[in-house]
Amino acid sequence: MIFFKGENMTAGYGGADIIKNCNIQVEEGEIVVVIGPNGAGKSTVMKAMLGMLKLRDGSVKFNNDDITAMLPQDRVNLGIAFVPQTKNVFTGMTVEENLEMGAFLRRDNIQDTINQVYDLFPILREKRNQNVGELSGGQRQQVAFGRALMTKPSILMLDEPTAGVSPIVMDDLFTRIIEVGKTGVGILMVEQNAKQALGIANRGYVMVNGENRIEGSGEDLLNNPDVRKSFLGG
Repeated sequence: MIFFKGENMTAGYGGADIIKNCNIQVEEGEIVVVIGPNGAGKSTVMKAMLGMLKLRDGSVKFNNDDITAMLPQDRVNLGIAFVPQTKNVFTGMTVEENLEMGAFLRRDNIQDTINQVYDLFPILREKRNQNVGELSGGQRQQVAFGRALMTKPSILMLDEPTAGVSPIVMDDLFTRIIEVGKTGVGILMVEQNAKQALGIANRGYVMVNGENRIEGSGEDLLNNPDVRKSFLGG
């Protein structure tokens, strides 16, 4: 069983701790969602687990290995992929060129993986020769997902994947995320659309002021009165 785990993570910028003693874990084929108010440290957790931000305390583990000191690119080689919220595609390149760029670390034949991405996101096959800059916001996000999947990851990290898209596009993106999870990829997602995200989550974490406040299944958090009142609109 593949797992990716941050234990007692404390990190920040300058002298301030943004996250404090955070614990986050995602396993193979699991969809895990991190929710909380703006400034809670959700994206900081992502950066800490990817190695983009050095921990002041705690550790990050992949399976049974401590990868706390490992560089981000080496974590990608392990099978950890990341889709940032912005600047996550090459707009001046075609859909297929973006996918090929996602496989730059690979030395094997990538065509089967490209076909798998097209099977997951059929609209991308249709637009494979079109510049990504000409696509809609939702289609660009599918390109970003697909480019990350070209590394054949076991863990996919998504930072605000539905930011700025319409409700219809959001529902479609969540459907695609479920499909990716069914392939066995573990998904760790930071998301502002808390109610919808928890609706597809196996597990969720609520962060407040840089700390884990509540943890449970997606269903449990949806039904938790405190979570409903503070984050789901009652």
